[in-house]
Amino acid sequence: MKDNKCNRIRGCKPETEAKYRPALELYATTDLSYVEICRQCGVSLYGFSCYIDTYHRHLMLKRNGIKCSQEEANSIKIRQRRGQHPETHAKYREAIAACDSMDYIGYNISQIAREFGLNGTNLARQLRTHYPEVLEFRERARQRLGLNDGLPRGTRPWCKEQYAKAVELLRADRYITVQDAAKRCNVSYSGLEQHLIFYHKELVENRIKIRKQAVKQQCKGKITGRGTVHAPTPEIIEKYAEALHLYRTTPTSARKIAKQTNVSIKGFYEYLQTWHKDLVCQRKGIPYEEGKPVDWSSVRRYNPATAAKYTDAIARLKEGGLTTAQVAAEFSLHPDCFRQYLKEHEPELHASLGMKKTENGKTVSAKSMEKYKEALQLYTTTNESVKSLARRFGFNECSFVQFVKRHFPELHEQRRKGGKENFSHNPVELQIEQ
Repeated sequence: MKDNKCNRIRGCKPETEAKYRPALELYATTDLSYVEICRQCGVSLYGFSCYIDTYHRHLMLKRNGIKCSQEEANSIKIRQRRGQHPETHAKYREAIAACDSMDYIGYNISQIAREFGLNGTNLARQLRTHYPEVLEFRERARQRLGLNDGLPRGTRPWCKEQYAKAVELLRADRYITVQDAAKRCNVSYSGLEQHLIFYHKELVENRIKIRKQAVKQQCKGKITGRGTVHAPTPEIIEKYAEALHLYRTTPTSARKIAKQTNVSIKGFYEYLQTWHKDLVCQRKGIPYEEGKPVDWSSVRRYNPATAAKYTDAIARLKEGGLTTAQVAAEFSLHPDCFRQYLKEHEPELHASLGMKKTENGKTVSAKSMEKYKEALQLYTTTNESVKSLARRFGFNECSFVQFVKRHFPELHEQRRKGGKENFSHNPVELQIEQ
């Protein structure tokens, strides 16, 4: 569709239109091929073919014998998955109409094909494949008029015997393709395909039904819309067998396994994601169900090799009695990396590190307790002001008050009421459980 104001194709950039204008003129006015036009005009073959298909599809259809308006062009497909192609229909349309007419009933198929400049074998194939009712009509009409040529009809005995094993195999195994069946039975693939289309239409229709149900359903070991089994080839299985065994039985990362077994890192990743996604999810702790999408964001990334590295150190840390730095030194680990790992994968343990319990059951930071220990003793047994204590021990006055409020509220309450006699004879027990 063109815009009347700027007289250019809607959706197409002006520079693109100017670039392909000379090539478009040749395409519309001559029979030159894409390659020759692009060579003369110095443009990209892929770019020009995409330009024609997108903005001048009616010209492409016209070249293929299909006349239509520019508005209708987008709804017409040149290549279909099954059935007669539009350009083939246009090519044989008049000859097929002649075969279906009583005016040409005295001619055989080869004679009709020559009348329209076509190949007799190809016309007969089009009739058998897409217009079997025309052949039946001609057979009945010619027999009634006494024009029977005496030639045998139907499947030849030797042909039936030749393809019998392949047909039986296709009936028994819906996962096998026609090409594989032809290869196994040592017969011609194109011959077997034509034999099925001509004489086993119900088998072809059943296989098409099965494929339609499997379209867009890629489950491992199941049939796909192409009629093949969704599974890796034996060569791929053999190539990654050792790497897969290590991935399944050891906590080593996929990258290290790929280097160790001399396979492509990217290829191994793709192999795992395509054919062994259950193992990948198992490593990451993500629930997996065949045929359903995986929510990779639901669980934090988890590396089994790293987990194995820190397992013993985490167990030792949980036993208590040692700091994170001491445990890291004992197991030859980097303390900062160990702390970061704990923070990400063991948040509860990380939060409890450095915390000790008082006799009243509250948790107190051991570091803070050490910092305020002496000042707290004086705060309990004397009337010395907090400001004086802060000046003497070099800490922040407000921080100390908040520390006492959080962990020793009864002591803070006694101090607030005033009077040394309120607390000096019953000092608060400051011992911390080790």
